Amino acid sequence: MSALDSSVETFGQRAEDLVTVLKTVLLGQDEVITQSVTGLFAGGHLLLEGVPGLGKTRLVRALANALELSYSRIQFTPDLMPADITGTMILREDDSGRRVFAFRQGPIFGNLVLADEINRATPKTQSALLEAMQEGTVTAGGETRALPAPFFVLATQNPLEMEGTYPLPEAQLDRFLLKVLVPYPAHEVLRDIGRQQGDELPSVPLVMDGDQIAAMAAVAGQVPVATPVIDYAIALVLATRPETTDVAEVKRYVRAGASPRGLQALVGTSRVRALLNGRYNVSIDDIRAMARPALRHRLILSFEGQSEGVSADAVLDTLLDAVPAP
Repeated sequence: MSALDSSVETFGQRAEDLVTVLKTVLLGQDEVITQSVTGLFAGGHLLLEGVPGLGKTRLVRALANALELSYSRIQFTPDLMPADITGTMILREDDSGRRVFAFRQGPIFGNLVLADEINRATPKTQSALLEAMQEGTVTAGGETRALPAPFFVLATQNPLEMEGTYPLPEAQLDRFLLKVLVPYPAHEVLRDIGRQQGDELPSVPLVMDGDQIAAMAAVAGQVPVATPVIDYAIALVLATRPETTDVAEVKRYVRAGASPRGLQALVGTSRVRALLNGRYNVSIDDIRAMARPALRHRLILSFEGQSEGVSADAVLDTLLDAVPAP
């Protein structure tokens, strides 16, 4: 077996172990789990959207228990301040009894950060995550401090209750690698959930540590993408922009489309999906499968699209039918 085959096999085995563990915790949400693991190994942040009670927070807690990473949770509320996230300068006494200012780290200083109900905080507080998510650093007290590596933000939000919530700014949405929609479970799954006693998280075995995650991300980054495949991904991204598309629905319902960061998210997560399926090359099917989670939050709908209740997924479905695959 070559070193390449060994790397792909190791990637697949570790990923399968993690997915198997998570499936014992979050029943009937296989696609949500797969997309979440894909985003993790692609080295990006995740936005989980679904109504309360579907297990979004439960998934993140289980993920934290399965990975040997430091974990912190931020419960977003309207009165939360940026310093409550990043940290603040405090006055304390040193060993000689003198009073000095020292920086007390906020909950953002963790490997895996759960931003629960992120849309309940004001835009000012939401923006405290921007530098952390993009640069892996926090600037506070006039000094820039590096966050621990690896660093992942997994945010949850409720799409139904709008009272007392603040929509995420487009700049922050673009920092999320994937937006994963958490649907209602099927009837058969609800039967199994109904038999469970309470909402206690079952014991989750340790699957991998930060170094192994970094090694898997490095393997994913080396997966080749053929020119016709990346050209197809580019065609999809360009088709999301009203000024560069011939798709009537996009011109009518979309105000702004995906940026080059959207293309990077689409190709990067497709690399991971290929490895999860035991292949060391990206296919057209990988691009099509990752188009919705990678691009849905990067489409800004026009007033007409919002007023008619058109969803980003509906526009993307039209694009996938309209853009020819090589």
